Amino acid sequence: MIVLEDVFMSYRTRHGRKVVLDTINIVLDTRKSIGILGLNGAGKSTLLRLIGGSELPERGRIHRTVTVSFPLGYTGCFAGNMSGRENAAFLARVYGYDVDEVVTFVESFAELGDYFDEPVRTYSSGMHARLGFGASMALRFDVYLIDEGFGAGDARFAARCQQTFSNRLRHSRIILVSHDPGTMLTYCEAGATLHDGKLTYYDDIREAVTSYNEIVNEPLNTH
Repeated sequence: MIVLEDVFMSYRTRHGRKVVLDTINIVLDTRKSIGILGLNGAGKSTLLRLIGGSELPERGRIHRTVTVSFPLGYTGCFAGNMSGRENAAFLARVYGYDVDEVVTFVESFAELGDYFDEPVRTYSSGMHARLGFGASMALRFDVYLIDEGFGAGDARFAARCQQTFSNRLRHSRIILVSHDPGTMLTYCEAGATLHDGKLTYYDDIREAVTSYNEIVNEPLNTH
């Protein structure tokens, strides 16, 4: 289970503070794969970073009874002045894995060639994604956090990512944030919507999609 207690998060903008999580109290049942739907800018990526522990809320607490990955697609867990190899080794040590095994897996999976030994700050966005996906697949978690899908690179590499991830789902679950209902219906059992700082949970992903479609079709507030 992942429990959010009185979680509050906001950001300063030129128009004032924007509240993305307004005192959230919710229990996420991690026996199911969960899809979190929200419009662009709703705070989905922020929520995922909070769940993964890479960012702390302004107020409130998050309790985890399962092991949770860093968000796939999030590059903040990599040190830009270190190479891909060094970053993979560092993550292995942090999570208590065999360094050589993890580095070998990531090097083979990410297919970065000579760039694996270059500083990560020199990577393109696609190379970042390859490194991130390879690193997350080298480490086993109860719950994988995914930000807006998990394809990276060309069609062949994306297909291999899909296959590897499908194998992981035999023993793990995911929390996927996106604004694409089709992806949610494919991979998730339960769901939630994030809208106007409120997170609403549904045991059935189809109910979450229906609720999200209603949000999408809300008339614009012109006042």
